[in-house]
Amino acid sequence: MKILAFETTCDETAAAIVEDGRKILSDQILSQASLHAVYGGVVPEIASRCHIEAISILARRAVEAAGIEKKDIDAVAVSYAPGLIGAVLVGVNFAKSCALALGVPLIPVHHIRGHIAANYLAYPELEPPFLCLAISGGNTLLVDVRGYTDMKILGSTRDDAAGECFDKTARVLGLPYPGGKPIDDLSKGGDDSRYSFPTAHVDGSPYDMSFSGLKTAVINLVHNAGQKGEEINRADLAASFTKSVSDSLVPRAMKAAGELGYGKIVVAGGVAANSRIRADFTSAAEKAGCNLYIPPLSLCGDNGAMIGAQAYYEYLAGTRAGSDLNAYATMDI
Repeated sequence: MKILAFETTCDETAAAIVEDGRKILSDQILSQASLHAVYGGVVPEIASRCHIEAISILARRAVEAAGIEKKDIDAVAVSYAPGLIGAVLVGVNFAKSCALALGVPLIPVHHIRGHIAANYLAYPELEPPFLCLAISGGNTLLVDVRGYTDMKILGSTRDDAAGECFDKTARVLGLPYPGGKPIDDLSKGGDDSRYSFPTAHVDGSPYDMSFSGLKTAVINLVHNAGQKGEEINRADLAASFTKSVSDSLVPRAMKAAGELGYGKIVVAGGVAANSRIRADFTSAAEKAGCNLYIPPLSLCGDNGAMIGAQAYYEYLAGTRAGSDLNAYATMDI
């Protein structure tokens, strides 16, 4: 089954062709990062307009790169929640038009479910059940993946997402947007014990997380040093910050997997590209005797292939949408 899939929830326009939920035939992505960098973050109106300009071109390229014809497409899929509402609407409306024109089913896909499914593309042997930590710019979730379409949230951030915290820390350090890779690169030469940052715990909710205190601690440290004329070691700060984030994520995921009795741990989302977090998970999984699945860097960020992968399993579960499909800024997984 060949699915044409679209992803436009934030600042990447993506179109892909995925076969049977496991094989990428093509994956076309246009990033807007350079356009938003001057503002230090995504500007929703600019993102929406760029999606409008790019999506039809990427759809055509995806079909051509896959070496198929339009008549070979069996279904159209689209990420319809959560995300920047204007941006999501572009993808949803274009996908509805494609499905109508091609006379094929339309499959709505939750964005975070797509991130989880990126691992199905990277690891053909991976099957539920497993514990997944989904970490991105807008979401930080611990998910009990009991089946391809049966999922339960065990814990989440009470405030900022981990990825948002990376972006805000990068900004205060004078690093470019998006901040994940610049902080990762800078931290590799730093001492992670130089600065002490908080790791939050939520009473009564051991799997819930909080990153607003960490973000505030970084901002206060930098501002106070500036007021006193003291110099901050940026590499040490980046390393200490990243350690604090990892210390919030890895132990919770390992604890959840152990309590569920799962020997498989999956990490998904843009923050999964961070080298410190990947290394800490690898070490923890080896110590616990668990199998760890983290997608390659190309599948960590937003892409159309992950939407096509999850769409296959949504299709098998009977999920369909009509011309009344709407976009949503927020929605439970």
